[in-house]
Amino acid sequence: SLLPKRCLSDCGGPGTGPEVLKGCRFNFYQFNLNANVNHSHDATVYIIKHHYILHESFRSLRRAILLCKTCITLTSSQMTYTSVLIKASLNYRSTDYGTTYEKLNDKVGLKTILSYLYVCPTNKRKIMLLTDPEIESSLLISSDEGATYQKYRLNFYIQSLLFHPKQEDWILAYSQDQKVSTIALLHRVESVMGSNKEPDLVHLEARTIDGHSQYLTCRMQNCTDANKNKPFPGYIDPDSLIVQDDYVFVQLTSGGRPHYYVSYRRSTFAQMKLPKYALPKDMHVISTDENQVFAAVQEWNQNDTYNLYISDTRGVYFTLALENVQSSRGPEGNVMIDLYEVAGIKGMFLANKKIDNQVKTFITYNKGRDWRLLQAPDADLRGDPVHCLLPYCSLHLHLKVSENPYTSGIIASRDTAPSIIVASGNIGSELSDSDISMFVSSDAGNTWRQHSSTYFKSGNLKTALHINLNMNNMLSFDEGRSWSKYSFTSIPLFVDGVLGEPGEETLIMTVFGHFSHRSEWQLVKVDYKSIFDRRCAEEDYRPWQLHSQGEACIMGAKRIYKKRKSERKCMQGKYAGAMESEPCVCTEADFDCDYGYERHSNGQCLPAFWFNPSSLSKDCSLGQSYLNSTGYRKVVSNNCTDGVREQYTAKPQKCPGKAPRGLRIVTADGKLTAEQGHNVTLMVQLEEGDVQRTLIQVDFGDGIAVSYVNLSSMEDGIKHVYQNVGIFRVTVQVDNSLGSDSAVLYLHVTCPLEHVHLSLPFVTTKNKEVNATAVLWPSQVGTLTYVWWYGNNTEPLITLEGSISFKFTSEGMNTITVQVSAGNAILQDTKTIAVYEEFRSLRLAFSPNLDDYNPDIPEWRRDISRVIKKSLVEATGIPSQHILVAVLPGLPTAAELFVLPYQDATRENKRSPEDLEQISEVLIHKLNQNLVHFELKPGVQVLVHAAHLTAAPLVDLTPTHSGSAMLMLLSVVFVGLAVFVIYKFKRGWRDDSAVKNIGCSCRGPGFNSQHQQNGSQASVTPVPRNPTPSSDLHGHQEHTWCTDIHPGKTPIHIK
Repeated sequence: SLLPKRCLSDCGGPGTGPEVLKGCRFNFYQFNLNANVNHSHDATVYIIKHHYILHESFRSLRRAILLCKTCITLTSSQMTYTSVLIKASLNYRSTDYGTTYEKLNDKVGLKTILSYLYVCPTNKRKIMLLTDPEIESSLLISSDEGATYQKYRLNFYIQSLLFHPKQEDWILAYSQDQKVSTIALLHRVESVMGSNKEPDLVHLEARTIDGHSQYLTCRMQNCTDANKNKPFPGYIDPDSLIVQDDYVFVQLTSGGRPHYYVSYRRSTFAQMKLPKYALPKDMHVISTDENQVFAAVQEWNQNDTYNLYISDTRGVYFTLALENVQSSRGPEGNVMIDLYEVAGIKGMFLANKKIDNQVKTFITYNKGRDWRLLQAPDADLRGDPVHCLLPYCSLHLHLKVSENPYTSGIIASRDTAPSIIVASGNIGSELSDSDISMFVSSDAGNTWRQHSSTYFKSGNLKTALHINLNMNNMLSFDEGRSWSKYSFTSIPLFVDGVLGEPGEETLIMTVFGHFSHRSEWQLVKVDYKSIFDRRCAEEDYRPWQLHSQGEACIMGAKRIYKKRKSERKCMQGKYAGAMESEPCVCTEADFDCDYGYERHSNGQCLPAFWFNPSSLSKDCSLGQSYLNSTGYRKVVSNNCTDGVREQYTAKPQKCPGKAPRGLRIVTADGKLTAEQGHNVTLMVQLEEGDVQRTLIQVDFGDGIAVSYVNLSSMEDGIKHVYQNVGIFRVTVQVDNSLGSDSAVLYLHVTCPLEHVHLSLPFVTTKNKEVNATAVLWPSQVGTLTYVWWYGNNTEPLITLEGSISFKFTSEGMNTITVQVSAGNAILQDTKTIAVYEEFRSLRLAFSPNLDDYNPDIPEWRRDISRVIKKSLVEATGIPSQHILVAVLPGLPTAAELFVLPYQDATRENKRSPEDLEQISEVLIHKLNQNLVHFELKPGVQVLVHAAHLTAAPLVDLTPTHSGSAMLMLLSVVFVGLAVFVIYKFKRGWRDDSAVKNIGCSCRGPGFNSQHQQNGSQASVTPVPRNPTPSSDLHGHQEHTWCTDIHPGKTPIHIK
């Protein structure tokens, strides 16, 4: 009999009555797994985690093992209001198929909590257990099916294990800490080890220091960094490596689009070719059986559906098999495609296709070449005729398989019963979650029978399904033609899974579940040996021919299976699923459209609008041959012979001589950027032309050029290293005797941007133009974009230059931010500038010992500025809002002191120019009396005093000590002093009396007065003489005048 594992088979025979047959001898055992949880009324127990581990893959038919892990937490008493954390692992073992159990806690450790179990594929007596890493990191090994264990402490955490396919003592482990040890070859294992031909080959997806992923391989005996190979050039997308049978798949995203690559039998990777405008967003490899890739692809215009594609033998060229297959998301967000491969019959699939917002079930017998709807049963449950006319009405099935390995889901088939399919679904115009019944097919989906609609506990298939084992369970032993009822337990049991011996010959099953969500586990052992008391002989089978609606030739052959007679009760033997095959004569139905061709309404395969059939000869050289497609290709694993085979098979043809056409040059990763000093790989692609007799010339644009005599020598790309940054024009020229072609690539070579410093004045006057400059390190990094935010602007200013000019029209503190975009990196710096109509400034100097502690970095300058400001406030009593101190870069250490006309939030009580004058006098007085000082560190006192006049800019230019900046600074200082001396020399003799008359003096230290020239608002009146300009590093033109000086006061300079 064949039923889904959820529907547990029991003893009994043909019959339709509600009672079990009298002659049935059924061996039944029930065992409780008690987790020792106190269910008293004064305590509430919350189960946070309930995880079970079961395994049945042992060689001996007398033995089985079951491991149970229960973590219970938060036991709180209403009387004491206390909470206790309880963690327990209850472990059991049975050697008589679950009749009796022994507790294993004494053998593995009373406090040991187990998390995973592994069975060696080459020695089923050897098992390994992993402990919970939150408690301890250990490995327990048993060589006698769990009777005894050896425990090994680990110095790393193992997430999963993988046995060697041949060497039972070799294990591959994946650890999150990426360590390497005797049993663990650890980076990032994404898939299985090698093919059968290379059992020692380990495939790894390794992460580099900078976060990129690479596909690496190594031999298990010596998997060190020095012995790793890199089969795929360049990086791949994270978590994209798949190793399956003879195929290796990787994904690489470039230009916002994913590109998929495949290696067949560990050969060089080739890009997978889908129809040109498929533009996939996602791809899932469904099957790699019979040397062919079956893949589900979500294209650019799809959201909840996928298209099915099937490949050639190498997995490179894909053609469409079925459009708009329904998909859904699993509990953990994984994609589930509504596609089911029927066991026992190669090339047979069921799929749910979405048509005009209706989901319908289709079936194929030739691996997607042809699809049709399912014919509904002729009669319903009551035996009444079903009026269901194709294509308006048909049978629709739910195809989701269970994520629980111990349940079969809602559709089932077996290799040893290739004609039988059991599933749930409905009859109508579309698939529905209501009116669900169970359907059984005994002829591989050609016809169906409807059975009890109470087969499942709930009709809502979006929730987890459980079987209700009670008096109403129906059992069948004749392919669902007749049913009997049997009661397994006195009260309903919610089944979590079914445990059985691997293979189809097992006669003992263990059902595990619970009576309620708060109860202990219940184990029910079902023994069929009393029913199937002998092994089936040849006479117990009858021949059954596979067909599709009467057509016997499927996949190019007539297949006849051995099928057990429904009335015979014997255990399946060696004849189960046996098949005889006879090839058929090839017809058009045995051929699918080749890559680039589409099937039209008349059945012919014609080229798609985007496909040029002559492009198949592009890799061909004059004098050689290539296979010229007829537009058709035989379905892989199709065994037909003769007939139209010769007519539809690709023909060898001499390579035509062609001029180069469709030349392109791209980088291997699809990017238009490269990093200075690092290899960049350039790929030359030619759509047409003689690849063997072609001269290729490549000019990298940096004065270096190379030549190649044919394209085959450039298959791995051209590697080049650029020593300078910039935009380089890379050109390629291809010539042969029939013509030429050329292509250009503009490559941006950059180097990483490490630091950005925003340079601008500390204080400026209202309505005065201010220059802001972004200083970069290193200074040359390639193409950059600058984004500026300043003032109250809600939109940024975007420039390609590192400097901008702007004005502030209102007083106050303003923040300026610059963001510099270099490739994928964005760096920024922010500065604050004070804006006033008038302010005073004075250059400060310090005792020489401060230079010994000046590292000349911005952070140090900011801290010292804060300390100086505090010292000035303490020495003078002037409110801190009037003082701004900015330490300047370079040595000797100097600073600029600004006196600001602070006003409160109401914009009242603003200081007048006379107030600023008084504040300035107080500050100079204290500085001249050496009353301003601070303690840099214990024993190091620094004196602050007024400096002599200097033309140095009042702006922090660089983030670090820069020799060029210091040289520029000193140059400006000396030029300013020279201009000042020459000016005084020329005008001193002629205007000496005038200067004396107005009491003007420009000698000695003093405050610079900066204000907006607006007549009456100025605190002083400039002398109308021709001023001598002195330029600062920002290009500001500033003037110096002598002004009226009151007797006994320090001279003031106005800028």
